Amino acid sequence: MKVLFAGGGTGGHLYPAVAMAGELKRLVAHIGISFVGTSSGIEATELPRLGYKLSLLPVRGLKRGRSLADMVANLGVLLDFVVALGRAIVLVHRESPDVVVGTGGFVSAPLLLAAQIMRKKSLIQEQNAFPGITTKLLAILASEVHLSFEDARRFLPKSSRVFVSGNPARLFEVEEVSVARARFGLHEARPTLLVFGGSRGARAINNALLQHCQEILASCNLVWQTGALDYERIKGELSPSPYLWLGAYIEEMGAAYSAADLVLCRAGASSLAEVTNLGKPTLLVPYPYATGDHQRHNARSLVMAGAATVIEDDALGEAESLENILGLLNNPEKLKEMGEAARKLAYPDAARQLALRIIALAKQH
Repeated sequence: MKVLFAGGGTGGHLYPAVAMAGELKRLVAHIGISFVGTSSGIEATELPRLGYKLSLLPVRGLKRGRSLADMVANLGVLLDFVVALGRAIVLVHRESPDVVVGTGGFVSAPLLLAAQIMRKKSLIQEQNAFPGITTKLLAILASEVHLSFEDARRFLPKSSRVFVSGNPARLFEVEEVSVARARFGLHEARPTLLVFGGSRGARAINNALLQHCQEILASCNLVWQTGALDYERIKGELSPSPYLWLGAYIEEMGAAYSAADLVLCRAGASSLAEVTNLGKPTLLVPYPYATGDHQRHNARSLVMAGAATVIEDDALGEAESLENILGLLNNPEKLKEMGEAARKLAYPDAARQLALRIIALAKQH
């Protein structure tokens, strides 16, 4: 059995593919797995490190502006796509995969289209509540489309081949709260806020939190991942506190989640999969410049279920936002209610279930 994955540019597109590949290796002996990506995406360094074969395609994303410069640039993008499609057809012919899997990002488009032209089985896994352009255009001919959010279904043609299977995400061991808080040197009895904005951080979140940090620490613990870009600056502006853990990156993320009563983060699909799998109440700050404003759509799915509330990026520094944070941290009944709602949205077995669907498609080959 051979499976060819395409998806990357960012970890949000790459890591679901890696999770499915790992499950396939556990389920199928002697399986052949390879990836397609670009030289500029995270996959160019991450996949060789993980030991996967990677083929590169010369493809770029479309400019979304309407200026003359953007339109001229898009002519070059379309020419690159034609070249990439030709190379993808050659690659599919050479590799002869049983199934081609696309997990989003512009790199998945030429490979999925090549597979469909050559009548190969194809599976699309869409992470966001607002599907990307690749999913929208290629879903019609895909063998199966798997969504992370029920809300995404309304943007696609009605089909019996569209399923809601969740987003493959990192799985964490849950620890006792006292043990987890001790790992971060925090006060066991205090309510605890976990804040992160991704590995690079989120400057708007960091600046707002810096503004309100002392008020939060007056009554709560704070576990704060700043990201590498802001860490030294923020560290230099804060005094040490027994109620604060500050770091550029959290290595023990499972312990951080276990320690937290409330999570404040962006609304990226991977983060939302993690907090719902763990049943964590969340304050979401959608990144306002995300493609297609997809983080707002992601956040909406949790808010409608009662699992999260939203704070706008430009409102983070306002007194009302601080009141919202502290009000939730000191309302255990509301936190419990939100956590239970989050758990109802969870798909902790997503990677395995998607791997099983890939295997079933391969058997139809």
